[in-house]
Parts: sequence; C-alpha cells; structure tokens
Amino acid sequence: MRIDANDVIILRLLQANARERLETMAADTGLSVATVQRRIKAFRAAGVIAGEEAIIAPETVGYGMTFLIMVELERERLDQLDSFRRKVKAESQVQQCYYITGEADFALIVLAKSMQDFETLTHRLFFSDSNVKRFRTSVVMDRTKVGLTVPLLD
Repeated sequence: MRIDANDVIILRLLQANARERLETMAADTGLSVATVQRRIKAFRAAGVIAGEEAIIAPETVGYGMTFLIMVELERERLDQLDSFRRKVKAESQVQQCYYITGEADFALIVLAKSMQDFETLTHRLFFSDSNVKRFRTSVVMDRTKVGLTVPLLD
C-alpha cells in the first residue's frame, strides 16, 4: 500500500489518539470526511492499522511492578519455540515478547502486583517448562518511555 503525505498525517493523528474525530483529520489534511474514512478503512484492511487499544496505567489497576526477562531455551526446535510462544501469548501478565538473537532466545516485558505474584508467574512460565534453560530478570525502576508508536516520515 502506498502511503502519501495525507496518509502520514492521518496515521500520526490516530497514533496519538485512536478516537480522533474524522472532522479534525479532514481539516488537518484538507480531505473530505468521507475520504478520510475510506483511507482509515483501507489502512485496517491492509493491516497498516493492526489494532486499537486503550492504554491503561498498570499501577492504577494494581500492577506496580514491571520486569524485563531474558529467557534462554535448552533447545530451539520449531515445535519447542512454538510451544513457548503459545504459553507466553496465553499469559495475561506478559505485555510483550520478542524472539531475539544473542545470549537469550526471548525477551519479555512482564507485569506483576508484587514479588510473590512475580514468583508465581516464574513458576508457571519457566520452572514448570523443562525446555527453559535459564532466565535473567531485571526489575524496572522507572517507566521512562512506554509505547508502540511507529515513526512516520513525510
């Protein structure tokens, strides 16, 4: 899908506020409301807009701790990678999971309500999985920048 300058404006506005009014986007682009609406529909159909979610501050709902976890697997057979991916996707406390290169196989960003909650999570995800060789955890001291905003060029 070709993205023009007006599309970039629309996408920037939507990244900042997924509920931005069509009239505002039309005014900022010089396009009609109907044209903006058609473009947004096309972005969704093409997968440019992958989803729209509310961003909730974790601490306001009891998740006062964030952890970065590097996971090393014993074996990296495709079926074992898929098994670990399925387990992580099903775990609501895992916010993000990346299959990576380097010393670890996966990097996770995880929320917990307490250290006890985190320990329980590690038993579910790691200690009960014979293919997890080791995991290393860092406690997040401050959420300096959080987001999934994609930089868009004109």
